[in-house]
Amino acid sequence: MPQQLRPLAAEFVGTLLFVFLGVGSVVASSGPLGVALAHGVGMAIIVSMTMSISGGHINPAVTMGLWIANRFDGRLVWQYIAAQLLGAIAGAALVKALLPHVAVATALVGTPRLASEVTFMQGVWIEAVLTFFLVSAVFGTAVSSEAPKIGGFGIGLAIFVDILVGGSLTGAVMNPARAFGPALIAGQWDAHAVYWIGPLIGAGVAGALWKAVLLPRR
Repeated sequence: MPQQLRPLAAEFVGTLLFVFLGVGSVVASSGPLGVALAHGVGMAIIVSMTMSISGGHINPAVTMGLWIANRFDGRLVWQYIAAQLLGAIAGAALVKALLPHVAVATALVGTPRLASEVTFMQGVWIEAVLTFFLVSAVFGTAVSSEAPKIGGFGIGLAIFVDILVGGSLTGAVMNPARAFGPALIAGQWDAHAVYWIGPLIGAGVAGALWKAVLLPRR
């Protein structure tokens, strides 16, 4: 495989696995704790195994946050996001093909939805705050030269905590690809823009803050 395709393949495979495992936990009705663990532990492993190849983004919001902080080449942003979205579609399609049909249909292939009491704008700001925490964890545990060498563990824990807090409100997606793949396969687009606008705001603010204040000076 050409060297430039290695990171894109890693992002594709990593996002495929993340969506398959995360959606699978929703379809299996694992409960709030089980869903949080599947997403958090799954991502911790996936980031750890892809970090040396692609940086272990597995999330368009993370890619954008790193780009805003000048820690990622702008020429690769759209290639990474395309690989992530394609991986998410493939992961959701695998769920639909392999898991019990009735359970998959009932869960809408794991497509996130807003709780009935959560408005569109509330959903946007909840996703923004949760993603700010996640992307800050990426900078503080993986990007910074002062980061502890813990692989994806801190990132996975951030996802776990975020889902415990926001899972019942917005699904605590924090990842446009995780929302997009299942939505496309299920044909379910209700409030889908929440899962792009919120995470990109949160990631943008985190990237700007870490660039301006929190990252050590080079």
